Amino acid sequence: MTRLLAVLTTGAAALAIISAMPAAAAGTVKNVVLVHGAWADGSGWRPIYDILKADGYNVRMVQNPLTSLADDVAATDRVLDRLDGPTILVGHSYGGQVITEAGDHANVVGLVYVEAFMPDVGESAFTMIPQDPNHPPPFDFGEDGYVFFSEGAFVEGFANGMPVADAEFMRDSQVPISLKAGATPVTVAAWKEKPTWYQTSDADHAIPPQLQEMMFTRAGSTVEKVSGGHLAFITNAQATADLIEKAATAVGPLN
Repeated sequence: MTRLLAVLTTGAAALAIISAMPAAAAGTVKNVVLVHGAWADGSGWRPIYDILKADGYNVRMVQNPLTSLADDVAATDRVLDRLDGPTILVGHSYGGQVITEAGDHANVVGLVYVEAFMPDVGESAFTMIPQDPNHPPPFDFGEDGYVFFSEGAFVEGFANGMPVADAEFMRDSQVPISLKAGATPVTVAAWKEKPTWYQTSDADHAIPPQLQEMMFTRAGSTVEKVSGGHLAFITNAQATADLIEKAATAVGPLN
């Protein structure tokens, strides 16, 4: 009887320890890879990184060269190759196009789209943007084939909702994307084979709400709507981190 009581006591203590552990240790997917979009770099994920790391996740950021879709997918694959085990792949904006193609990687078990493009085979981010000759996209095209977001439109059109000083810094440090990258159709639509989650914001001025709704509806995604603009993943980081953790929990427990 004494031995039985000791075993039961030990088991109860172990359960108490497990229940107190970070979410990532409780049978969920532990790896998360974050993929940035155009006119940005991986540092924009810092608020999400901090939250996920504190909650016990193993987080990596891809630094897309933005030179071509193939280059960006290769950059994502390199990061995925370095991780051991199942992974949640997250993409913002053009990064959604990247994870749609790179999401066929064997380690990827779920896709999270954050104010992102979610193209089907034969579609691309740039070709999905509604074409209105009276209201063309606020892009500045260089002779070398690279595209900047117009400086005059950046703060309100791309970074609305951000503190003005931060939005202006992002405008002045933006990383141009090659037209080839944004306009190259995807050849794989990983969202057709793997579960997806989609965060849409209520004041996104970069990707039209109707387009976002079309994409997440046809994919059958689990959808969360948050307050904010195109960069709501920064201004509303906790909500975005919660959605990523929800995805990690939904596809677990895994071996």
